[in-house]
Amino acid sequence: MKRLLLRMLQSFIFIIITAWICLSLLLYVFQPKFVYFPYTSIELTPEAVKLDYEEVFINTVDDIKLNGWYIPHDNPRANLLFLHGNGGNISHRLEKIRIFNQLGMAVFIIDYRGYGLSAGKTSEKGTYLDAEAAWNYLTKDKSIPEDKIIIYGESLGSAVAIWLATQFQPGAMILESPFTSIVDIGKHYYPYLPVKLLTRIKYPSDERIKNVQCPVLFVHSPFDDIVPYKIGRQLFSLANEPKLFLDITGNHNEGFLQSGELYVNGLDNFLASQVDK
Repeated sequence: MKRLLLRMLQSFIFIIITAWICLSLLLYVFQPKFVYFPYTSIELTPEAVKLDYEEVFINTVDDIKLNGWYIPHDNPRANLLFLHGNGGNISHRLEKIRIFNQLGMAVFIIDYRGYGLSAGKTSEKGTYLDAEAAWNYLTKDKSIPEDKIIIYGESLGSAVAIWLATQFQPGAMILESPFTSIVDIGKHYYPYLPVKLLTRIKYPSDERIKNVQCPVLFVHSPFDDIVPYKIGRQLFSLANEPKLFLDITGNHNEGFLQSGELYVNGLDNFLASQVDK
């Protein structure tokens, strides 16, 4: 009987260890599938929310053609460079674009490589090059001064925005549902795996935020169901002044709508205090 129990215990331990190794290998090999969720079909355009727009195609330094929209404003208080999150594409951000435009901003939004009509395959380095190409479009093709550009990063886009703000000097930056690093996100979702050893895609915003010198608005909901609120707060604590934190309500994807005037007024107050000078 004891031998049987011992064998059963050994078999159980073997199964657990095998499953742990297999899951670790799965996370390592297929890591991009856990981070990027591109959608290639453009479902709607800004016309759906009654906004004029320019269809834009730009090339990155490694010769990848990206697609984006430039939504003008007759008298913009600033120009917003919109770097979206890891799911969907630009056609799923129309409500936010409308809000930003109503707040008096011209908006330029791009799809990263592999998203929407943009060519190529998504990667961490690729998203940085894509953001740089978008910045160059605004500063060179549109001749917009750097201090008249606000970088907006949504979720994964917050990490791309922070990287971009360390390379150039924007007038301000808005980070919605930001996180410290992919390692920390991984530890949250897979606390039983050696995430730090397995992580190839890093987005180390906690290391970079200290090099950002422009005013930053952090926007996060305590009820965020994807990016933990405490991680956003941790990143905020590492940022330089001037910085503000806007608590909103609702979940990760619809919190900006569920928060209503709280969200809109928070953005407007930040623009009034840090941009309208």
